[in-house]
Amino acid sequence: MAVAGLYRRVLPSPPAIEFSSPEGKQLFTEALAGGTAEGFFKLISYYQTQSEPAYCGLATLAMVLNALAIDPDRTWKGPWRWFDDSMLDCCEPLEKIKSQGITFGKVACLAVCNGAQVEPFRTDQSSIEDFRERVVSCTSSEDCHLIVSYNRAVFKQTGTGHFSPIGGYHAGKDMVLILDVARFKYPPHWVPLSLLWDAMNTIDKATGHYRGFMVMSKLQKATSVLYTMSCKHENWNVVAKYLTEDLPLLLTSKNLKDVNDVLCVVFRSAPSSLRDFIKWIAEVRRQDDGSTVLSEEEKGRVALKEEVLKQIRETELFKNVTGYLGFERSLCESEAPLGYTDSLADIAANVCCQVAGLLTGKIRSLNGCCKDIKLRKSVCKEPVTVVSGTVTTDGTEQMVDMLIPSSETKPSCSFDFDQNSCSGIPPSIGDGLTVLLVALPQDTWLGLKEEKLQAEMKGLTSADCLPTLLQEEVLHLQRQLYFLKADLNISPSSS
Repeated sequence: MAVAGLYRRVLPSPPAIEFSSPEGKQLFTEALAGGTAEGFFKLISYYQTQSEPAYCGLATLAMVLNALAIDPDRTWKGPWRWFDDSMLDCCEPLEKIKSQGITFGKVACLAVCNGAQVEPFRTDQSSIEDFRERVVSCTSSEDCHLIVSYNRAVFKQTGTGHFSPIGGYHAGKDMVLILDVARFKYPPHWVPLSLLWDAMNTIDKATGHYRGFMVMSKLQKATSVLYTMSCKHENWNVVAKYLTEDLPLLLTSKNLKDVNDVLCVVFRSAPSSLRDFIKWIAEVRRQDDGSTVLSEEEKGRVALKEEVLKQIRETELFKNVTGYLGFERSLCESEAPLGYTDSLADIAANVCCQVAGLLTGKIRSLNGCCKDIKLRKSVCKEPVTVVSGTVTTDGTEQMVDMLIPSSETKPSCSFDFDQNSCSGIPPSIGDGLTVLLVALPQDTWLGLKEEKLQAEMKGLTSADCLPTLLQEEVLHLQRQLYFLKADLNISPSSS
């Protein structure tokens, strides 16, 4: 029986000009002389081919993150920390992206989640003149790179939605160099900037939104990125809609008298999947020699997270949140509010299971992951708690470590983790809900009828007076929520 197979495609030319053709080489030489191919060398050093047909957004992002020299703070293979498209799963399950592709907003969210500064522009919010200006700026520098989301059909190419980075600009002919990450299909090529604008200025039928471009650079300040908003569960859009649209309206319909009343409405009315929306990030590593000794670099990264945790627990809002949770717990001793489980053993097993799949290069859901996980030991060495576990995946045994930030500032005792004799308390329910409330838009509280209560909630959730490190953490979450809000009630577009 015959098996279909394709070896590349013939690049439609015109309108595209192949990079390696005589004309393409001449365009590059002139662009380089004109100073608008400076970013090319960083990008080409990390040029990669998407590993799956629908991974164009992930491959493009991995390429740009590596070109910006952003440290993933987690290992790829062996001791190497490196961005690969198979690692970019903090905003969307890889299995879902593999089958359906990824949206413009989710790519921006992923970039923020992994330490990049992102400026997204959909074409209905920008202009071709602004796009040209951004192209010139990024191609003239090594400090920023530009990603485009466009419809291939405009270039007479097969396929529809696609992501790739821009590697250069020829001012004289107003052409841009697309470093196509689908290298198995088309080589890098030059196209007229005006035609690329037309390709971006199309509506993605799966989302109802225009495509566009995003400018990416490296965050100048170190961030702990202790918390993230996760879209790995099916109902993430229900939670995002509740937080950004439903909650403000809900607050206008209630006669609330104090902060505890507000928290009661916020959390009791929330979808049950709220617990899956705000996550703390456990740093993990493969244990190659059986040692739990941490490097100074690892200690430094976790120390940043611990400082953020400490700063969260010193806020007045945290005291109110944990007070409310304690009250809720007292009403129902058998179940934690919002369905959270605070067992360190359960969390370690869950995380180690995920890590096993990543380290073996296999995408799998938790339901399909091996459950043979044993907590070998907990090591309490200041300032980091290390939980080590043995994971069996497809008959292969791996030892992995989870580095857990902890704080001496204790949350409500009702919500402590199983400390295993450690003095520090790892992230708790109260910590996550506190930082989530601060990340909400300030106009969330404008519907409160009592002016005094409205002012109190705005004061409790304002980031203005927070320590700088915690402000950066909140800003990280606010960016994620902004990008996710743009993708509400839509399904991903194909690459």
